[in-house]
Amino acid sequence: MVLYAIISEDIEDSLGKRMSARPAHIKRLQALQDEGRLVLAGPHPAVDSENPGDVGFSGSLVVAEFDNLEAAQHWADSDPYIDAGVYAKVTVKPFKKVFPQ
Repeated sequence: MVLYAIISEDIEDSLGKRMSARPAHIKRLQALQDEGRLVLAGPHPAVDSENPGDVGFSGSLVVAEFDNLEAAQHWADSDPYIDAGVYAKVTVKPFKKVFPQ
């Protein structure tokens, strides 16, 4: 398995759509974690704060193991945030972890 970075950029004012699709989004991430394939995942706050409140988020980052780029892209394309219209753009590319070792 290879690591892949899934870098997502939100539409403007995505918070409401994020919140409605979040339970399904988190369920998929939990499944990756349960399989031992998730390295890290989380949103990018839209402001310089860990808790941006109503300002919301500007995107997300997921780093996880997949068999190949096609499998990683398929997983990203199936994200509930895609169906909910949260993401304006999603980039999937191989990732080489160097640190921490």
